[in-house]
Amino acid sequence: MIAKRIIPCLDIKNGRTVKGVNFINLIDAGDPVELAKRYTAEGADELVFLDISATEQKRKTLSDLVLRVAEALDIPFTVGGGVSSLKDAKVLLKNGADKVSINSAAVKNPNLINEMSNAFGNQCVVVAIDAKKINNKWIVHLVGGKEKTDIDLFDWANEVESRGAGEILFTSMDNDGTKKGFANSALSKLSEIVNIPIIASGGAGCNKDFLDTFTIGNADAALAASVFHFGKIKIPELKKDLKKNNIPIRL
Repeated sequence: MIAKRIIPCLDIKNGRTVKGVNFINLIDAGDPVELAKRYTAEGADELVFLDISATEQKRKTLSDLVLRVAEALDIPFTVGGGVSSLKDAKVLLKNGADKVSINSAAVKNPNLINEMSNAFGNQCVVVAIDAKKINNKWIVHLVGGKEKTDIDLFDWANEVESRGAGEILFTSMDNDGTKKGFANSALSKLSEIVNIPIIASGGAGCNKDFLDTFTIGNADAALAASVFHFGKIKIPELKKDLKKNNIPIRL
């Protein structure tokens, strides 16, 4: 059985790690390079680095910071934020990223998924999808949940898989930052309709939330930020707890 993965996420703004509720009211959570080193030592399976200011401020991801973070890591490392072309993705991969995550750019130009998959292989392509539940339908949102589209989450998930995405990083904007658990019903449906790994994001508050997203949500990996950054959940203890509950996990 393939091991489930625990993935800390570094949300970066102006070169610092930040965390807020629903991407607003951001507070400083530390130096990304120091955090990257800490997570490697603690046994994180992967790391995700999202420059949350990049798309909004139309800036390119801080590629020199990516280089410094990558030098501190020996675990797989995904980078996103402001990636809107093959050239952007190439710079990030060259600077040490193992995978590149695209979100708004994929919605605006779906062919970018095909281009990246053809150029680098689908194992390098992560499509991040942010969605909110509106009138009982999961609707895709852009720019950290600020911009509503008319795209259905599940239709979009099917399309990104067919275009060559290697993984989907799904964030429920309703759950993000609330620490009340992941959106497991949506995750479970996603895992039924696509054959690529699903990373659950948004809502982690305690160890049981991770257990639930692996058992009820059928997620392949679970991502969180502040509960790790501020030490509320310690990765070695979380992994032992999951192992005790018969979740296949790398200790």
